[in-house]
Amino acid sequence: MAFEGLSERLENSFKKLRAKGKLTEADVKDAMREVRLALLEADVNYKVAKDFTKSVTERAIGEDVMESLTPGQMVIKIVNEELTKLMGTSETRLATANHPPTIVMMCGLQGSGKTTHSAKLALKLKNEGHRPMLVACDIYRPAALKQLQVVGEQVGVPVFEMGTENPVKIAEEAIKYAKDHGHDYVFLDTAGRLHIDEELMQELQNIRSTVHPHEILLVIDAMTGQDAVNVAKSFNETLGIGGVILTKLDGDTRGGAALSVRAVTGKPIKFVGTGEKLGDLEVFHPDRMASRILGMGDVLSFIERAEQTLDEKKAAELEKKLAKNKFDLNDLLDQFDQIERMGSLKDTIKMIPGIGSKIRDEDIDEGAFGRFRAIIYSMTKEERTHPDIINPSRKRRIAAGCGMKVEDVNKLLAQFKQMKKMINQFGGKSGPKVSKKMRRLMQQNPEMAQKMMGMTGSGKNSNPFGF
Repeated sequence: MAFEGLSERLENSFKKLRAKGKLTEADVKDAMREVRLALLEADVNYKVAKDFTKSVTERAIGEDVMESLTPGQMVIKIVNEELTKLMGTSETRLATANHPPTIVMMCGLQGSGKTTHSAKLALKLKNEGHRPMLVACDIYRPAALKQLQVVGEQVGVPVFEMGTENPVKIAEEAIKYAKDHGHDYVFLDTAGRLHIDEELMQELQNIRSTVHPHEILLVIDAMTGQDAVNVAKSFNETLGIGGVILTKLDGDTRGGAALSVRAVTGKPIKFVGTGEKLGDLEVFHPDRMASRILGMGDVLSFIERAEQTLDEKKAAELEKKLAKNKFDLNDLLDQFDQIERMGSLKDTIKMIPGIGSKIRDEDIDEGAFGRFRAIIYSMTKEERTHPDIINPSRKRRIAAGCGMKVEDVNKLLAQFKQMKKMINQFGGKSGPKVSKKMRRLMQQNPEMAQKMMGMTGSGKNSNPFGF
């Protein structure tokens, strides 16, 4: 996962600060030296890392921090605020035209994920009620048109193409078509190169000067590290980009690009690609990303992802069953399905405060739900509804039916009982649906949100699934 190494280094640095009852100026400077090294190892631009630690040091050696009862926590708070500031303070939305369609020009190097993320962005807008259209302006890369048509079909968004016609002409005709057919967003999937060259830039400039896009988004691969920042700088100087989409943030990247792009180019990261699925695109929230880097989790993104994937009808039905203490294995099966729809289990757990930063990827078993599901499918209808009737002979039959061991069946039943016990402790009314009022409270007070989620431990018994 991105930032994993950086998070670990920062946590070790802050652990030393928290251990001290009182901080001296020397303590702060030593800690910031370690922070600067951690940033450089994460491939953060040298000047950005230097300026960042300088700002934190100046604030941290102030009287308010030194005289505080918890100086270590105050320093972490300052680092969090400065990290947020470094990445842009708040999220930056996609530009919108006063008179549709909004023209979005997608650019970047070949292999950065332009075509895929054009479709991801179109899907996101379609789900919000818009009528986007994709335009094939890459006439050079083999199968570029076919790829756009495939992803367009997958997300249910039409693709405008004119074969190998001049890209400027294609863009012009696409805008006319969009106006005539009521499309309010047009995404121009332009050509890329293996490196920045004059021919590429000239073509992009010609498209820009002809159709006057409302938004120019640069798609860059986070895996390329510091090179991604150099690419962003070059494109910005030539085209005047409006923002960046950072892809492969779910991969084994050190995260330096995310921390450097805004400072070097002055342009915000607007979206991040968090996986290979076409739904794996998130608005970039600097404050939430800062919290995740510092191991504080990301409660609000966790809630948003849940709200987007949970079935409201099933949630209401489950809430009624919880109120009557009738939660059974059929309901547990539904919960497994809904959790899996939220995306990778590793990514989801990383968002949970107090847990995500303490669990390594290799400790998370992505196949656990599949095995639990197989065990439940091997049960009879009566056994799923009344798990208490499952005796040793039934356990042996269930285990044989799904190719598991009796121990696996015992583990599932034990974790089900633990989960049911937790539900009872909450009075049987804590359904998965999050009210608007609750959401506002969590936004205003993230610390309270962490406590309400009840997930502040990291041991085997800290949650119902034993992660």
